[in-house]
Amino acid sequence: MAMQHSPLLMSRLLDRGARVSPNTEIITATESGTRRQTAREVRDRAHQLAHALAGAGIGVGDKVGTFMWNSSRHLEAYHAIAGMGAVLHTLNIRLSDKDLEYIIGHAEDKLIIVDADLLPQLEQLLGRMPSVERVVVAAEEGFEDWDTKLPNPVDYEEFIAGQPAEYAWPAIDENSPLGLCYTSGTTGNPKGVEYEHRSQYLHTLVQSLTDSMGLSATDSLFGIVPMFHAMGWGLPWSALMLGCKQVMPHRFMDPTRLIGLLESEKVTISAGVPTIWQGVKGLVEANPGKYDLSHLDRLTCGGSAPPPSLIRWYWDSLGVEMIQGWGMTETSPLATLSRRVMKRSHLGMDEDQQFENVAKAGQLMPGLELDIFDDQFNRLPHDGETVGEILVRGPWICSEYYHNPQPDKFHEDWLITGDVGKIDPEEYLIISDRSKDLVKSGGEWISSVDLENHIVAMAGVAQACVVAQPHPKWDERPVALVILEPGAEVDQKAILAHCGIAFAKWQLPDEVLYVDEIPLTSTGKMDKKVVRADLDAKGYRLPDLR
Repeated sequence: MAMQHSPLLMSRLLDRGARVSPNTEIITATESGTRRQTAREVRDRAHQLAHALAGAGIGVGDKVGTFMWNSSRHLEAYHAIAGMGAVLHTLNIRLSDKDLEYIIGHAEDKLIIVDADLLPQLEQLLGRMPSVERVVVAAEEGFEDWDTKLPNPVDYEEFIAGQPAEYAWPAIDENSPLGLCYTSGTTGNPKGVEYEHRSQYLHTLVQSLTDSMGLSATDSLFGIVPMFHAMGWGLPWSALMLGCKQVMPHRFMDPTRLIGLLESEKVTISAGVPTIWQGVKGLVEANPGKYDLSHLDRLTCGGSAPPPSLIRWYWDSLGVEMIQGWGMTETSPLATLSRRVMKRSHLGMDEDQQFENVAKAGQLMPGLELDIFDDQFNRLPHDGETVGEILVRGPWICSEYYHNPQPDKFHEDWLITGDVGKIDPEEYLIISDRSKDLVKSGGEWISSVDLENHIVAMAGVAQACVVAQPHPKWDERPVALVILEPGAEVDQKAILAHCGIAFAKWQLPDEVLYVDEIPLTSTGKMDKKVVRADLDAKGYRLPDLR
């Protein structure tokens, strides 16, 4: 007898954690401390929210925007909107008014849930969101007396008050849309990536594998990566399924507050971009012995590649494994992961060999295909030397953009990632650069990522950003922007000499510019297009040194 097919719906996973571990805590940072709820309370409130949304006219397939920090209320919105078959559209709070106006209109959001402290940003779009019928305002401590002219505003707590704590999740097609995320840092308008129930169901299971992030119900998870970016890297879904403790930073993102939560909530695993972990590292080094991070077991780092020196520092200083992940909004986002020991054969390696592997983008997640191709889409050898365009396909990989097909971004059923790299004989992906960030000098390619990682490994260097600048003879030449550690003195000659250890003379930066800050994208990556534009606006020109 054939087994009956059951659709892969997120509603089959969402309630599980609260059912098996109802007293596990969900913690949100507040102005004066923390707001603490149990998993059961968050689950019941999510069901109440679903009833309230249905009462406000939200049905299966309707888009609901969230304009929120990481918090228990944002988690309730994830839970409710996905469970009831509506579409969760996580709005990036760091986008410009122009981009927000475009994506709200393009998605046709019907209702928006907004944190009260973010109302001034959303109010910039007053009269420019014709599809939005109602705004639900979530007020944290200090923002209870909010007021707004946005359409039909209602307080979040009033909105869900009195609603039943049990909503019958509908049976819908597993290929129905679950979420909508728009890319940032692109040319032109942001592009929408639609996530389906089936794709996120599978992504959630794979993310929790032992050889993946190894997420467990025993973990205390600190999700620092924004929930408005690529569905918080999928971690909210996995945590809801497993029932692990969750810690949410809300708007309190300074290193002192973050490290305080890491310590007080006995966090075992956290996820964030390299700039976050650089900040925590700096605070630990400035205050030796002050913080007890003995419970911290592993950190997931993505968005951009962490410098190998940072990965090694966390292991040597704190005994914390940094897991490097590679992916993008279009990959839901998990595509590859690199851990210290990923194969049985690695058990016999010494630590230096293991960390050589961790510095790579990692190995492919089960269920996906990934390869490197030349410009004619011929597959290239996995020899660790040949560099090509990275393409990926699989059940949670975007196959076209929402209402904007853009066929040049896809080849047959492959996603053209825009990254270039190589694959070694051990099947590790090694990212060379974003194709748009490579420096092409005299017909030869120079990896900005490799230079950055080498420079930031120097004592006294906090951050490094390498960009291409036009050159009268060589077409482009690399220029390095460097932020020094407080009180450090490192001159340009020392940096160039350090680079000369690993790079040929023609690959060295033509200049090193010392800066106080490096612009970041809305997702915490170095914004190289802004860096290049700033240099151009300031009339910066490279001298013909060669």
